[in-house]
Order: sequence, then structure tokens, then C-alpha cells
Amino acid sequence: TWGGPGKPFWWLFFLLSRCSLKAQATIMFLGEAKLRVPPGLELYLKENRLATFTEWPFVSDCSCTADRMAEAGFIHCPIENASDVAQCFICFKELEGWEPDDDPVEEHRKHSPKCAFLALQKDICDLTIQEFMKLRKERVKNLIGTEVKHTMIEMEKYAKLIHEKIDDLRLIRH
Repeated sequence: TWGGPGKPFWWLFFLLSRCSLKAQATIMFLGEAKLRVPPGLELYLKENRLATFTEWPFVSDCSCTADRMAEAGFIHCPIENASDVAQCFICFKELEGWEPDDDPVEEHRKHSPKCAFLALQKDICDLTIQEFMKLRKERVKNLIGTEVKHTMIEMEKYAKLIHEKIDDLRLIRH
């Protein structure tokens, strides 16, 4: 038996890695245990979030170092004109314009006060399977919300373009 919902969630990684033979997995070390982290779950581990900060502009002598950003739930996702864009892997809130004295947790809380990652009262590796699945549910819900929002924006742009074409045709006919 797998031990039920009271087991720490790393046990779920172990179970999923044994069940998912096709999964390309990242090897991670949690204490003494060598675990395969199934694809899609990598960002739940701070080490993997930290690995995204290779080109982070704030290295030392500041509050928003890469380590503190990863600890606050952020991944680094720079774009052409903004090298300091960071996004929470749970609530998907993107923040940019970081100042050296910005506290990543406080900025995260200020801009996304209901983020489930911020509500965690213990280390993510100490979550039970039930707690982990609740966090994962919040992440998926936020991901779907983000995708719907982007799709709506694209559809509105397309509708505007269609209306402009219709107006152009009306002008040609008159």
C-alpha cells in the first residue's frame, strides 16, 4: 500500500515515477532518497526554480537574489526588453521592474495576496499528498484561468479586425 493521504508528497513522486515508465524525468535528491520527479512537477522543487535564474540581473548585495526569488515561488522568464521578469509557478503572476531592495515574498504577497504558494505553512517537501494535490489543483485552476484570459484577448483582437474589415466593405459599396 502507498500509505494514504497522510504521507509526505515526495512519496507521490516516488509512486508516479514507478508508474510512468514513458516519463522523461529529472533526477533529484531529497535528503538520502534519490527520486525521479515526473515531468510537470519539477517547479515544485526550489532547486529547479532556482535553475531558471541563470541570467538574473541581481546577483548579490541585494534583497532579490535568485535564491530568494526561487524561495518565494518565482521562476525567471526574461523577455527581450525586460531581463527581470519573474513569474510565480503557482499563481502565474508576472512581475518586472525589480529593485535591489525589493523583498520577493513581500512583492509576491502585495501583487497576488491569494496565491496558494504564499499560504503554505511548511516546506513543500513536508506536504502530505492531500495538501500537495490541493496546491496542484490551485496551480491548474490558475493555469486554465490564464489561458482563458489570453484566448479572450486574442478573440477580441480578431473580432475587432473582422469588424474593421466589414466596415471597410461597407465603405467600398457606398
